[in-house]
Amino acid sequence: MAEGAAEGAAEAPAESGDSGDSGAGAPERGVAPIKPQYLTTKEQFHEFLEAKGQEKPSQEIEAGDRSGNDLAEPEAKRIRLEDGQPGEVAKSGEQPQVQKRARGQNKGRPHMKPTHYDKNRLCPSLVQESAAKCFFGDRCRFLHDVGRYLETKPLDLGPRCVLFENFGRCPYGVTCRFAGAHLGPEGQNLVQEERVQAPPVRNGLDKALQQQLRKRKVRFERAEQALRQLSKGHVPGPSPEATVPEVLGAKGAPLQDSGDAQQTLPEPGTGALASGSVRTCGPLTDEDVVRLRPCEKRRLDISGKLYLAPLTTCGNLPFRRICKRFGADVTCGEMAVCTNLLQGQTSEWALLRRHPCEDVFGVQLEGAFPDTMTKCAELLNRTIEVDFVDINVGCPIDLVYKKGGGCALMNRAAKFQQIVRGMNQVLDVPLTVKIRTGVQERMNLAHRLLPELRDWGAALVTLHGRSREQRYTKLADWEYIAQCVTAASPMPLFGNGDILSYEDANRAMQTGVAGVMVARGALLKPWLFTEIKEQRHWDISSSERLAILQDFTHYGLEHWGSDTQGVEKTRRFLLEWLSFLCRYVPVGLLERLPQRINERPPYYLGRDYLETLMASQRAADWIRISEMLLGPVPPDFVFLPKHKANAYK
Repeated sequence: MAEGAAEGAAEAPAESGDSGDSGAGAPERGVAPIKPQYLTTKEQFHEFLEAKGQEKPSQEIEAGDRSGNDLAEPEAKRIRLEDGQPGEVAKSGEQPQVQKRARGQNKGRPHMKPTHYDKNRLCPSLVQESAAKCFFGDRCRFLHDVGRYLETKPLDLGPRCVLFENFGRCPYGVTCRFAGAHLGPEGQNLVQEERVQAPPVRNGLDKALQQQLRKRKVRFERAEQALRQLSKGHVPGPSPEATVPEVLGAKGAPLQDSGDAQQTLPEPGTGALASGSVRTCGPLTDEDVVRLRPCEKRRLDISGKLYLAPLTTCGNLPFRRICKRFGADVTCGEMAVCTNLLQGQTSEWALLRRHPCEDVFGVQLEGAFPDTMTKCAELLNRTIEVDFVDINVGCPIDLVYKKGGGCALMNRAAKFQQIVRGMNQVLDVPLTVKIRTGVQERMNLAHRLLPELRDWGAALVTLHGRSREQRYTKLADWEYIAQCVTAASPMPLFGNGDILSYEDANRAMQTGVAGVMVARGALLKPWLFTEIKEQRHWDISSSERLAILQDFTHYGLEHWGSDTQGVEKTRRFLLEWLSFLCRYVPVGLLERLPQRINERPPYYLGRDYLETLMASQRAADWIRISEMLLGPVPPDFVFLPKHKANAYK
């Protein structure tokens, strides 16, 4: 799981000595410095939103109370609660009442599947116009009466169907929530023959392959050979000196990408998995006999480029399309668990999908054991199109760590080495690694691991400047990242942590890193990539921000579907993203630039109603924004954000 989406921003102290501190400064430590005329109280803020912006309340508040806290309240009444314990600040003369205090992650949040909101579902055979034969036969539990379905179907959400406009045909037919755009007078699904085309998304899961994986009939000959060599103590793969030229951006003379090297790779779908378990033995296709040399591998040239972190939950394909539009150079899919991929789980394979706009794209794998990781690497090498494969050795969550994956691999050097060497031997594309500074706070390990990773065959490493225990309680340690650049040389090292402005990116590049990875900064403002490339602060308007959200919903409907299930899935991921977007403070409201990622915004009234609404940290207001774009929520709709920051409650 990418650290950028693991938790919200925390109450870390602001750095001192930064350029841009010449202004008035923040009114409180750890609080964003907003101009006084925009500040308000919590009560006035929510009154303004409830009044729908019709009546602007007074913005005059007591000095020293810019965050909206009741400073007159005795400290004895400020009850600090542990995780999950109920309680409430007591009023004068009353006993404390129960209330949950939001901290960390919502681990026990209710999960509503998108199908929950579509109880009367039409049979897929009717939707796909195969009514002559039901896919499920006599066991079918879906509706077969279109008239009855239409009686219970909610009203259309709008007159335009994104799928019909972009691809000439909507595959959801009458179940589409925008069906009026493509249904004929007799209810038939219209088709624009001259515009019909398949969605361009790549790296889908073939049904035949899925069945083979579920029945464990897929053979992994290259992986098994590599694992046998590792178990005997043999060191497969190239020498450290041979691995340096295969990655562009390493210190020294850069190499140009060669089209000849790419022609040695089999096209996706033409390998052993597509043709059965019998392999050909020709000299060009038998990878077990003729193993690729380092110079024949694809090369990765991302030195100096902007790398969007593989953000779990929020780093989905529609979000990556938004970031690509604003200038992200390199994208990576969300963390995928290798065992789930080997089992053919549809939801896990969906994380590997790639849009054509993602010209430099990789996938991130998580696993704890050499056999599953090496086999998964061979599987992906045969079946999908990627430019690199990344190993997640930075995931801090207990679910992964206690199983030996994520950060735990930093303390399991023998297994870590076998994973890197094994995967590197079966992959035809570069292998990269994402790590943290260490596991325990103040016990850095990265500087010792980096030379070993270079020798094991890693093409590039990204270092997040925090330990697992530290999480987001302090700023990223870029001084330590600078030390690690020397330890990793000549292997390229990317840095990650606290990039929220072009000034932050410039300071990061001064440490000598090959490039920067942007995580939470992209969630707060995806136009950050434009700011970095153009070296300016963008005072983006609320209407422009709403247009970005509108584009996200269009991309979401393309990706997840335009029926009720797809609409609600799009809404869910939009709401998850809004839980980060609300922390952005518009440039025109700040006393001092730039905004820092560890500074929480106090309550403020924006320059218009929409800007104020987007600053709300209440899930109810995020739902209101989603209703502007995707229509009203279902009657029994429930949403609790996955990530929460106690600094913003």
